[in-house]
Parts: sequence; C-alpha cells; structure tokens
Amino acid sequence: MRGLAKVARNEGAMQLIDRPQPTPAEDEVLVEVKYAGLCGSDAGIYKFKSAFERMNLPTIIGHEYAGRVIERGENVSSYSIGDHVVERPIRPCGDCYQCQIGEENICQNTALTGIDHDGAYENYIAVPEGVLHPIPANVHLKYAAIAEPTAIAVRAVTKNSRVEPGDRVLVEGPGPIGLLTAQIADAQGGEVVISGVGRDANYRLPLARKLGFEIINAEDDDLEAVRRDKTGGAGYDVIFDTTGHPSGLTTAVEEVRKGGQIVLVGQTGETTMAYTPLVRSEIDIQCTYGALFDDFERAFRMIQSGDIDAETFIDDRFSLLNAEEAFEAFLASETAKPVFDISEL
Repeated sequence: MRGLAKVARNEGAMQLIDRPQPTPAEDEVLVEVKYAGLCGSDAGIYKFKSAFERMNLPTIIGHEYAGRVIERGENVSSYSIGDHVVERPIRPCGDCYQCQIGEENICQNTALTGIDHDGAYENYIAVPEGVLHPIPANVHLKYAAIAEPTAIAVRAVTKNSRVEPGDRVLVEGPGPIGLLTAQIADAQGGEVVISGVGRDANYRLPLARKLGFEIINAEDDDLEAVRRDKTGGAGYDVIFDTTGHPSGLTTAVEEVRKGGQIVLVGQTGETTMAYTPLVRSEIDIQCTYGALFDDFERAFRMIQSGDIDAETFIDDRFSLLNAEEAFEAFLASETAKPVFDISEL
C-alpha cells in the first residue's frame, strides 16, 4: 500500500512511499481509511518545526480520519467487521498519574498518531481498540473525518470556557479550530465575532461569514472602534485565541473585559507582556488541549444536529496525489479544512 510520509528533516519533503499492510495485534483492529483531514500540526510537520524533531523518519502522517474496520485482533470485543470508526489520536500510556485520574489527553507518556508512529494518510492503519470511537450510523464518513478537531473545540468551549448565553465572544483566528470553536460557542448562546489578518481575507474570513459570523480584519479594521460597538467599550466576556501566534495572547489581553476570560487553544509559543494589569483586572487565562471520549460524543452530536456545518466547512478540492498544493494552500490561508479521499491512493 501507499502512504504520504515525511521523509526528510526540512521544509516540504513529503513523498508517497510503499508500506506493507499492517497486521493488527491481539488488542488492535485494522481500519481501512476512507477520509482524512489536514490539520495545523500536519502543516507544522510539512514546515518541520522543532516540535517534530522527535519523529523517526520516514513517517506516514495524518491523524484526523474516518474509516471502516476490516480485521480485528483476537482480544478485541467492542468492534465488529464493517463498523465505522474514528481514532482519538492521543494514545495514552494508561499507567501515569494523569491517565489514572481520567486526564488521558495530557498523558505523561503519550504517543501521537502520525508523529510517533505511522498515521492515516495511507489505505490501512492498525489501531488499539481503546482509542477507537464509533461513528453514529447517520454521519457520513467524510463528515466524521472532522470529529477530532471538532472534539478539541467542544472541549475548549464546553469544558474550559465560561461561555454562557448572551456572552460577547471573540474568536481570534479563522483557521479550522477557530471556525469550529466559533460554531460551538454560538450553539452555547454566545454572540460571536471572528477576527483574522490580511492573509485570511481571501478565503477564511469569507468562509466565517458564510458560516454566519461577523468578521474583523485585524490589520484593516479599528479594533477599538469595533470593541466599542460590540461591547460598549467594556471588552469581550470570553476570547478564544486559536491563532497559534504570539500576537494572539497580547491582542486578547487588550480586547478582553476586566474579569473576563482568555482561553488559549492554539499553541502560542513565546511572548512577552506585562502581567500586572491581568492580575489587577482578574483576567482568567485558561489553557485547553486535546479531547476525551465525551468530547468526541458531543462532537458527533453537534455534527448530527447541524450546529457544526460540516458541508460548508470541509474543503474537498485537494488530493494526496498532489499533496504539496494542499499544504501550501493551507499555509497561505487559502483553505481551512482540506479533507482527502484516501481511496485515491
């Protein structure tokens, strides 16, 4: 079988390579991958940021996917041949303190699919039974492929934020997690605005508007004037920083109201700012990472209900047979959520 792998420690260096079809261990199933999404971390691997130096190359990448069980190990009891599944791609060790208290998403010894072992940009993947999640019967496999990023956004909004009906919410960043976060915050009753920068103006901000949100171009619009119009000058009750850029947090500090909350969803990196004003204003800074079983359950319910507009959100223009086009478009903000048809391989 063929898969798209990172083959060298430099930018680009993606190549279709041959791999033997895996044989599932006694506690694993073999999944035939049908659809797989492109995530910001996949783009980070493409750029080969320092966080991915630990990868043992070549590695098949990709962790957002949906597929069908075609074989199961002798000790597997929860899944049958033909079942439709996704993976919770943070594979916990099961033994550390965090795992013991139900915080598998921040396991001390986690292995990440598509980084620490081969991922889903290939026809077949062997997956431990314990990290699989069933797809509801009425959810199309293409839509199910976005369950993992949707679950991340579900956790950010419903578990780690204070969003309540009527709250004025700013989502910084119209990338895939930002657009999903906005839809969930909207479903929670928030009055949501999405901000982006100049490079988002051609695709991502128009997509946010198509999804029904007011938008701000942070490079062109007067943020203070917008804040005054939307909040009477008080500031936003809750801000989600999904940018993954150092400027996201510092901008959020300027936009949030006293006593408000900033939820860090993107991985900001390093930034410098004055913290005393945050203390004196009782600003709540909350981090959020990954997703657990119940977050996936809620993600599927929101896809089923239409609170997540999967049809509008998904971009199926791209192919793994010409993967560089998809990665370059993603990095240039010319797409938000490419989903690949893996059968093309």
